[in-house]
Amino acid sequence: MKTLLLLRHAKSSWADASLKDFDRSLNKRGLKDIKTVGKFIRSSGICPELIISSPAERARQTAELFLKWSGLKAELRFDERIYEASVGRLLEVIAHVEDSCETVMLVGHNPGMEDLYSILTGEMAHMPTATLASIELPVDKWSKVRARGGRSKLLIAPKELGD
Repeated sequence: MKTLLLLRHAKSSWADASLKDFDRSLNKRGLKDIKTVGKFIRSSGICPELIISSPAERARQTAELFLKWSGLKAELRFDERIYEASVGRLLEVIAHVEDSCETVMLVGHNPGMEDLYSILTGEMAHMPTATLASIELPVDKWSKVRARGGRSKLLIAPKELGD
């Protein structure tokens, strides 16, 4: 049994219109929200061994701050395939994860995160920024992950967690 966590990056800033989309950082609300999500994970007992993030600045910050606030010691990798990824591309990233990892987190962007959640669970989902999802996958190898093969265990946005 594998567990896939999906974390949509936290709220980013649009204050500097000259920045490329890839280079936008988190805004004040994004910083607060990822702290909330990190603290929630710390108390939940959910422990990914590996976090794979988009290298876009807002996703990078989300992943790094998530690790800080959760207190987890998971390995953090950045994979450029996650930025602006389709579901097919995200499934490709997942398929190449080492099978020794039981719980893996992807940190990325919409519409990819929502689409992946829907494809894997067969359920529609709205994933605002910093939303965390957990999907249980009845497989022993990441390369065997398939559409509608998963079961949603958690879908929670920061506003549902309070401060």
